[in-house]
Formats: sequence, structure tokens, C-alpha cells
Amino acid sequence: MATHSSDPPKAPAPEMKRADASPQPLESPDIDPAAPAADEDEEGRLPELTEESTEVVAEGPLAIGHEAIEKAVRLAPTSPGVYRMLNANNDVLYVGKAKNVKKRLSSYARANAPLPARILRMIAATVNVEIISTTTETEALLLEANLIKQLKPRFNVQLRDDKSFPYILITGDHWAPQILKHRGAQSRPGRYFGPFASAGAVNRTITALQRAFLIRSCTDSFFESRTRPCLLYQIRRCAGPCTGEIDFPGYTELVREATDFLSGRSHAVKQLLAVEMEKASSELEFETAAVYRDRLAALSAIQSQQGINPRTVEEADVFAIHQEGGYSCVEVFFFRTGQNWGNRAYFPRAEKTFTPEEVLAAFLTQFYDDKPPPRLILLSHEIEETELLAEALCVKAGHKVEVTTPKRGEKKELVIHALTNAREALGRKLADTATQSRLLEAMTSTLGLPTVPKRIEVYDNSHIQGTNAVGAMIVAGPDGFMKNQYRKFNIKSEGLTPGDDYAMMKEVLQRRFKRLLSPSEKDTARAKEDDVPQRPDLVIIDGGRGQLNAVREIFSELGVKDVALMSVAKGPDRDAGRETLFIPEREAIKLEPRDPVLYFIQRLRDEAHRFVIGSHRKLRKKDIREAGLQEIPGIGPARKRALLLHFGTLKEIERASMADLGKVPGVSAESARKIFEYFHSQPN
Repeated sequence: MATHSSDPPKAPAPEMKRADASPQPLESPDIDPAAPAADEDEEGRLPELTEESTEVVAEGPLAIGHEAIEKAVRLAPTSPGVYRMLNANNDVLYVGKAKNVKKRLSSYARANAPLPARILRMIAATVNVEIISTTTETEALLLEANLIKQLKPRFNVQLRDDKSFPYILITGDHWAPQILKHRGAQSRPGRYFGPFASAGAVNRTITALQRAFLIRSCTDSFFESRTRPCLLYQIRRCAGPCTGEIDFPGYTELVREATDFLSGRSHAVKQLLAVEMEKASSELEFETAAVYRDRLAALSAIQSQQGINPRTVEEADVFAIHQEGGYSCVEVFFFRTGQNWGNRAYFPRAEKTFTPEEVLAAFLTQFYDDKPPPRLILLSHEIEETELLAEALCVKAGHKVEVTTPKRGEKKELVIHALTNAREALGRKLADTATQSRLLEAMTSTLGLPTVPKRIEVYDNSHIQGTNAVGAMIVAGPDGFMKNQYRKFNIKSEGLTPGDDYAMMKEVLQRRFKRLLSPSEKDTARAKEDDVPQRPDLVIIDGGRGQLNAVREIFSELGVKDVALMSVAKGPDRDAGRETLFIPEREAIKLEPRDPVLYFIQRLRDEAHRFVIGSHRKLRKKDIREAGLQEIPGIGPARKRALLLHFGTLKEIERASMADLGKVPGVSAESARKIFEYFHSQPN
């Protein structure tokens, strides 16, 4: 989360106003996590389907439920409010709202009322009803959404993945405004632009904006400590206000242009840059003209990545729902300042009997519980109480909000486009889930596991001669890889022998399973809220019989039981398809190279390897960034500058071949070899 800067400004700050001051809940800082989240354009998994009962509900329990509801009816108010139905364990089964609570509860209490099986099962499980009165029906709607998100009742539609969306912030508390990605409460002065559907979309946009407008992205403390421009200035992604490479009026003009572009005046900004480019070219100032050319190209890149950009819709969220196979997918598109700022697919948990309209209505109230709504919301299906929802969102936003289902024109085209994306996203997820389930069943049979695993954890280590040692855990289940469950473990043990894989694995497993066996209150609460099992059914280790026995000893010390173990040893010459599988107290298993189960296990191992290598490289790159290229023997400031001028960024230097490195002025063949080997040393 961005915080107020404590650094005093060097010059009067230009007046900045916030584009959207709607409050949002506080969140953890937006730092690059150790484990990548699930694909940010859609949730990582489908919810588990609740089996619909086709049997007649027993007369006794149903009568008990009716009695509990009738008791509540006698005390219920005739005014608006929210009611909660509870079972014998005091767990909330259902949260509902009503304009007249007494009348609504009476509809559940009628013994012979033709109600769906889902409602009958809910009534049969009810032993108590709690009521909260509200002043208006609008307050009841907002309270209902909040309680559903907090309590996660079994019989309600549930929005499971509810992360906040990232924004772009151009700060307003420093004389040289900074551009950065922001999540959480919009408490820092400045202009907020968003929401964007994913952090990736924000990062790409910020990178392009830096190239186009040369606005700094460094922190205020880093800015104040500079005595010479940093690398971003050298590669033309910052104007260098920290050391006076650009004066205050010039930098303020760049910030104004960036703000205009993000505010929807992109055509005017591009036109101005084009005029300046032509002017510089006519005056034979070709270097200046090239700078304007590159800035125009960066702006064009932003708009080309956005895909569809509406002509008549300035600010809107578009929601489309598609149902298939008992599942629902809601696709959301965000349009701001006439630009498409991304889309995201959600798979809310809902029983099969819910109609698309019911799921969409419940989804919307929960979606905007902690998010500022736009002025226009477009829907693929007409929902009940549209006016009530619009009124509630108006109260939250402080401005008029229109909720509509368009019938024609560009707005209808946007909805159709979103509906197509919803259909395709659900189709992909269903296909992946079906394939994964078949593979899990086949693996269970092949390996002789007691049950089909719902959670598989795969562990691997990575280091280079013991440096930057890191362990990693990836998780897979019936719906594929659960990337939001991935974890990395920076090896912390002192006195660890460099390269001791056994000791590193021991530390990783001890840290993982000690926390699982003795969870904190926070861990317990999180486990209850998450529908992903926290205890693995199968643990896979990269290695042979020795690694497997080491893990068995660790599990024995920790008291871990009822967790199946397997290790995967690479084939001769690390040949994929010739792996050997080791299972405790069994002979080694070698599967046919084309066996789907072997391919599935290879995928699990390779994903763990990919993730741990990526985590290791992040640590190494951080060290490289902090130390600079001077860490490489024979690479001093002059060659460092020559490399950066030739390739532009450290990332491009890392990607370069040995031949390309040798073409840089002042870099010999031997120096090129050292640079290449420095970046491409293979971690263990």
C-alpha cells in the first residue's frame, strides 16, 4: 500500500486532484509475491458442486425447521431487514434480505408451499433465525452482501475470488510526481486511474507510460538520495528530475500529458507529440524527433494491447454470465476514459438450481461491496430489483449509477463480446477439469493410492553452489495447478553446508508441516474460509530413494501420518520419459514413456522445477541489481555503460547471446564469455 511521503518537497507541488476518492478496504502492500497468483484473467479453479438432493425431505426435520421459522415470524418486524438462518451448530446456512421481513419469513413457514428442493433442505437444517432491522431496503441489500462475504453461507451464491483491483497512481505529495501500481485504500494524494483487471495489465501500461512520458517510478527516499541519474534515465525511461536533468516546468508538463492520456484525451496527446516530432525533424534535430517517435510508439502500444475500445462508452463495467454443466462463469470487462482496462472471469459457487439472473444479481451485490462502482453497469441478463441495486450503488459511490441490459447498439455489442468470453472461459475450465480428474484417477490406480488425491504438493530446491538457496512448493488438485497456493521458502538455516540438498529439503518440510500441524488462529480461520484442503494427500519429491528415505525420517520426527510419499528420479542422461518412481516399501516403478500418468507426473515435477528456478532467479537478479554489473570480473563502469547503451536494459543483456555481447564496443570475446556465463550459470 502506498503511504504518505515524509520527504519535504523541493518545490511547490502542482495541484493534483484524485480521480476517484471512493474508500476501499485496507490491504497488504502490493509487493511482488513469492508465488504467482492464479492466472489473473480468471479464477484458478471451479467451485465444488453441491449435490442436489432428489429425495423427499424427512417430515420430522422439515417440521422442526418450520417450527423454528414460525417462532421467528411471530417476533419479526414488518420493516426492511436482513435475516440469517442457522443450523444446530450455529453455522449460518443462508443470509437474505427483505422489504418486509415478517412477510418473507412467512413464505418459508408454510408447510405445503411449493418450494425448490434446495429451499426445503435449508429449512430442514434450520433451528434458529436471527434478524437485523434496517432503516431502508437499500441498507438491507448492502448489509446482506457484506454478511454473505463474511459468513459464506452454504445456500447463498458466493463470490469466492474477491481480490482488490490494482490502480495506476500518479502521486501528488511531491514536487516530482511518481507513477506506480497501487492497491488498497486510496489515501495517498494524487490521481488514481483504474481499476485494471490484473497487475500484469498495470505493469505493462506503466512501462509503456514511462517510455512515453519519462515519469519516475522510484520511491521518494531513493529519489532524494540520488547524486547522478539512475539506469532508467540512461535507457530513456525517466526524465531524471532527481538530479536536475529536467527542470520543474518541463517535468510538470510531462506529468500533465500522462494525466491527459490516462484521462481519455489520448488523441490530443498523440497529436501534440506528432506535431513536435515533425517540428524537430524539419529543424534537422533528428535525435529529438526520434525521442518523440519512440514516445508515440509507446502510446500506440498501450492502445493496441487494450483490444476493443468503445466509441460511445466512457465509463462502464460489463457483466455477462454463462452457465454450463452446473457451473456459472461471470466475465467482467472494465472500461474507463473510453479505454478497455482488462477483463476477468469469475466462477461463483452456486447450486445448480440457481438461474443465471439469480446468480448475476447475487454476484453484483457482493462484487461492489468493497469496490467503487462506475456510472454505468451493463448486464447480459435482466435481474430483479435493478432499481434497488442502482440505488444502493448510488449511495456507495456518491454519484448516479445506471444498471441496464442493453438491447441494441455498441453497448449491446460490448455485452455480446463479454458473453462470448464467458462461454469460452467456462469451456476451457470444464475441459481442463475433466482431463485432470481422469489423470488423477489413473494415477491413483497406477500408484496404488488409497484415495484420489485432492491436494498434491511437489517440492524442489534451487541454488548455485549454495548461494541464494530457495525451496519451493507447488500444489495441484482436481482443477489443475492451484497457483494461489504456491509457496517459496528462502533457506535460513545457519551453518548449512553449501549445496546440501537433504538439509535444505528438511528445512522446507519442517517449516511447512510444523505450521500445518500447529496452525495459528489466523491459519485456522483462513483454512475454514478456503475450499481448498490444506493437508496434502500426496507429497512428491524430486530425487531418488535417498531423498525419499530422508523425507520419511522428517515426517517421522514431525509425526506426519496418512500422507502418501513419492519421489521421481530422472532417467539416464536426464532423459524425459525414462524416470523411475519410488514409493515407500515398494519396488521401484518404471512406466512406459507414452503413459499418460507418467506425463502427468512429469508435468507436476517440471512445474515445481519452473517455479523454484524462477524464485531462485528473482533472488539472483535482486543481488545483481543491487550490485550492478561490476560484480562480473573485468566489467567496470565504462563497459557497463557501453553494454547498457547497446542493449538498453539489464534484462536484454541477460538475454543476449555470446556473439551479440562481443559486438559491443570495448567488450572482448573473453569478457563476453564471462558476462554470458554469469547470467546463464545453471542452478542446482
